[in-house]
Amino acid sequence: MIDVASVVTGSVWKIERAVGDRLEPGDVIMILESMKMEIPVIAEDGGVLRELRVVEGVPVSEGQVVAVVEE
Repeated sequence: MIDVASVVTGSVWKIERAVGDRLEPGDVIMILESMKMEIPVIAEDGGVLRELRVVEGVPVSEGQVVAVVEE
């Protein structure tokens, strides 16, 4: 299992993928908003999205695990 972490402090603006979706490297899992900028959270490796640990609108901290991908 691979933990996917937020690279910024901000809030979850939009979730692009659902649990169970197959991901390719570079796929956008969700988009965060920080200081009026949109920052994509991407899958660095391929796999299956097994868990989303956040919902749209919630605040996140830099380094917080927001999703889990199984290779």
